[in-house]
Amino acid sequence: MSITRKRRERERAQRHRLILTTARELAEAEGWEAVTTRRLAERVEYSQPVLYSHFKGKDAIVAAVAEEGFAELAALLRDARTTAKGREPRSGLRAVCRAYLRFAVEHPALYQAMFVLPTRLKFASEETPAVLRDAFDAFVEALPEEIVEREARAELLWAALHGISVLSATGRIPAHGEETRLDLLIEGIAPSD
Repeated sequence: MSITRKRRERERAQRHRLILTTARELAEAEGWEAVTTRRLAERVEYSQPVLYSHFKGKDAIVAAVAEEGFAELAALLRDARTTAKGREPRSGLRAVCRAYLRFAVEHPALYQAMFVLPTRLKFASEETPAVLRDAFDAFVEALPEEIVEREARAELLWAALHGISVLSATGRIPAHGEETRLDLLIEGIAPSD
């Protein structure tokens, strides 16, 4: 590969990264409605055709941001579980739940890209991107190995945490009941007996 080609590929990768970083920053500051290809092109100081050479449009940008979010979430969940291991029964599972809820609060626009905005990302299929499967596997791994229907329970756990996240973010359930909700959720998903 020629030096010129390597430089072009490196510059293209840097532009790609800049577009995604800028989209995330703009979404976190002003919401996804503010993220338009025109505004992104202005912010990254490239023309809209250059932007479209990287992404087919806003939906593709949102999907790419969502995939980054799933990679970050998977790493966060695994780290939480590993850090909490050994303290008390189900402490790793509780740490995973708390990490998920904290992630949703600390990254609302990213969370929205991952779970609320429409994307063409496929869940629970052969076409599921590896980063999505990895995030789901972090939930599966947090459950005791001996538990029956482990994947189904991981799906329920994820769904319940998503519901708690959305209801908390919109003020529909009070923050002061979080520990009780987690106790009930963990006991329901992975009973200690």
